[in-house]
Amino acid sequence: MKTAVVTVDFDRKLEKTIKPLHGVNNSPMSLYEPPRGFREAGIPYCRLHDTAGAFGGAHYVDIPNIFPDFNADPADPASYDFAFTDAYLTQLNAAGTKIFYRLGITIENNFRIKAYHNHPPQDFKKWAEICAGVVRHYNCGWADGFNFNIEYWEIWNEPENPPMWSGTREEYFELYRITSLRLKEEFPWIKVGGYASCGFYAVNRPGCTDFYKGFVTWYDEFLKFVTAKTTRCPLDFYSWHLYSADPQEIILHAEYVDKKLKEYGLDKVENIFNEWNYMTRNMERRFLEMQDNEGASFVSAAFCLMQNSPVDKAMYYDAYPARPYCGLYKFPGMKTSQTYSAFAMWNKLYQLSGQCAAAADGKNIYVCAAANGQDKAVMMTNFSPKGCRVTLGLQGAELSGFTGRIIDRRRDNAEFVPAPEIILGPYCTVLLTTAEAETVPAGETPRTAIHAGIDDSGTKKTQRK
Repeated sequence: MKTAVVTVDFDRKLEKTIKPLHGVNNSPMSLYEPPRGFREAGIPYCRLHDTAGAFGGAHYVDIPNIFPDFNADPADPASYDFAFTDAYLTQLNAAGTKIFYRLGITIENNFRIKAYHNHPPQDFKKWAEICAGVVRHYNCGWADGFNFNIEYWEIWNEPENPPMWSGTREEYFELYRITSLRLKEEFPWIKVGGYASCGFYAVNRPGCTDFYKGFVTWYDEFLKFVTAKTTRCPLDFYSWHLYSADPQEIILHAEYVDKKLKEYGLDKVENIFNEWNYMTRNMERRFLEMQDNEGASFVSAAFCLMQNSPVDKAMYYDAYPARPYCGLYKFPGMKTSQTYSAFAMWNKLYQLSGQCAAAADGKNIYVCAAANGQDKAVMMTNFSPKGCRVTLGLQGAELSGFTGRIIDRRRDNAEFVPAPEIILGPYCTVLLTTAEAETVPAGETPRTAIHAGIDDSGTKKTQRK
């Protein structure tokens, strides 16, 4: 059995706080109570893309669903159908989860049969006005709306991808420019960005086709466009995607994104990794691996690595149980998975906020630690098919003060007694804590559930600061 040494120094506080890396795309479609498990795992962000299934479930989130008649007047509240999106977002808000709103459409994987919404809008300025109506409804109470204080607004998704966008690169750039300027004009405090890139596989994977190489070209041209004198426009965050079986590849791509942003003087633009999952070559078990201890170990390793990378926020794809990519719930039945448990473990560190020095000298062993006063936590994982004997060294804390939780082939978030030498089996994740933290995201306070926007009196209720 291989060996490794893990050292944690709680006396050495790092400048970084623990990042909100355990965000997700979507959730169980819960309209009358907060999504199951979201508060317990402290899910910090929920990105709304491909919400409720194909074509956005016909009534959720997507611009064509909310504004079904493009010939209607964007200034008239009657032109919008917010009903189901209202109910859904109300429950996410009640769970303490912040909303990351994608303005656009759900992917049309069968666009070759018939494409419904993946074409460029007929009128870019009118589309931007519709988007402004959506922001106004959810942030300013317009059209019997809400004050959800949604900060992040993403303009479209994967326009390099034909099932998402049938237009040209130049058409997307112009749509982005017009919409970003319009939204920041009325709502200067929100953050706008895009374009949720398909990713940068060609950067390190030899043999990529021209299609994949084109993603790199898109990124360069987009940064040129938003920084050029004649087309300059807001970019508060840049979002991108990667599906991989190697957590180190995430960091390689994150650093590539960061390097390019800096080349164009965009140092303050947030680096947001908002689609990712464990993607192996095992076609028969791929979607099961996303949910079991192997998938849990992958996301745990990714969390530990991303914490010390240029990634500012991350959102896993996906937490919608009826989708194969959902690694957090088993469907049907809605039982949470071992990967869900890894998300909940990371939340313990996130609640403590203050990162502490931690290191592992063994291959495929990853560790992160946090503390807040007397409360301390360590998360480590062995992302390997072989077990490892880990010698644990602590500075600034006594091991006897910790309790343990473990995820492995046989156990899911089970209790175990920590020892100076810990056997981490294949694809095994452990959490050591000195106290059970509250299951509320850092910086949040508990909220009372509001059922489909209706209070006890039957009156529609808005969320106000």
